[in-house]
Amino acid sequence: MSFSYAEFTNRNLGFVDAAGQEKLRNATVFVCGTGGMGGAAILALARAGIGKLILADIDTFEIGNMNRQVFAFLNTVDRHKAEATAEIIKTINPEIEVTVYKDDWPDHVEQSIAAAAVTINGTDDLAASLLLYRTARAAGKPVIDAYASSLPSVYVTRPSDPMPEERLDYPTIGTAWNALTAEQRGEAFMREIEHVMVHSSARKYIDMQLAGEMAAGKRKRMSFAPMVITTGMLMAYETIALILGQQTKTDCRGWFFNPYEGKVERPLPGILSAIITPIARRKIAELTGAA
Repeated sequence: MSFSYAEFTNRNLGFVDAAGQEKLRNATVFVCGTGGMGGAAILALARAGIGKLILADIDTFEIGNMNRQVFAFLNTVDRHKAEATAEIIKTINPEIEVTVYKDDWPDHVEQSIAAAAVTINGTDDLAASLLLYRTARAAGKPVIDAYASSLPSVYVTRPSDPMPEERLDYPTIGTAWNALTAEQRGEAFMREIEHVMVHSSARKYIDMQLAGEMAAGKRKRMSFAPMVITTGMLMAYETIALILGQQTKTDCRGWFFNPYEGKVERPLPGILSAIITPIARRKIAELTGAA
């Protein structure tokens, strides 16, 4: 069966015009981390008609990924995530250009970010995130990300915005991305969890005892398909908006989507945040056994 890009994207028209679709066709997006939310964003972008993707990952698919990762199937288990993903999206759009990097992706990060209109952080590793953000700022490029949260979330960090390590007060400033200590990693993760607890109602929708064990490093992160895939879709929306020059209300602090109450939860005002933060810190310390 012959493939036609025009026919493939015809039903996009109305959401985007012909000129906008051509912008998507000519755009490059770099996605670092192709598993959960990164994979969901890739799926949406490929079906939207993005012309080129640069994909990076260091892992292979495993059975435990199949509860949430859109390219994890029995026939992709034990296959490299980015390679398998690239193969599948070419069955959606055979004209899409895909570049794949594996363990060596840091060696190509500068050229990948420079080539891309947008970088999506799909990793759950602090060192990788720092490398992406610092490189993107130097290149004058935006990064789209999400929080470690039980609610879908999204935030967009532009070159002039404070990076997460600055905004969330990570103890990593001045430390090379590949020279982090375990203590720095742990403290940075706690600062992110603190932000989530203060500025969202995420705590209401998970087992907080298990969440405490996760935060203490005693178990793997909890993850759920509706949350992960929705987050990836939010990332795809923001990516497309940036490519098309559309203005959204998403900034570097971002927001949380609460599907249980049908509302968006945005960061609290400074005074209220200052009151709640010490309470959140005590609760986190209790849950992780650090109190």
